[in-house]
Amino acid sequence: MAESLKEHIQQQMIEAMRAKDKQRLGAIRLIMAAIKQKEVDDRIMLEDDHVLVILEKMRKQRKDSLTQYLEAGRQELADQESYEIELIQTFLPTPLTQEALTQLIDDAIKQTGAEGMRDMGKVMGQLKPKIQGRADMSDVSKFIKERLGG
Repeated sequence: MAESLKEHIQQQMIEAMRAKDKQRLGAIRLIMAAIKQKEVDDRIMLEDDHVLVILEKMRKQRKDSLTQYLEAGRQELADQESYEIELIQTFLPTPLTQEALTQLIDDAIKQTGAEGMRDMGKVMGQLKPKIQGRADMSDVSKFIKERLGG
């Protein structure tokens, strides 16, 4: 049986400890803390799809922070955010190409029979499990709006 995403992250944390890589270890500990917090709050053991949601959220938060730090001229903080974004991305699946994403969106629109903006939720509901962690959901949302004439 292949190891879960959570087990893979834990293994990477152990390797960072052994290598005495403080920056990597600190960033991975943040990821593990977020996973553990969700498990404690919801009283469940997280599956890979839930871990992907957490990683995606963490990546988005860091992208927002990175923009703010760059605008404020705080390069050292921006560098740390960039490092954490890159590390988080190593745990995410390979991003979809624009062509593959377009095809998935077009298929979802056809399958749901979406005809306008009121059907946006149906399309997103169908797409989300297929693209979680492989595409920026806000970009996907914009693209669906364009396709549905919104």
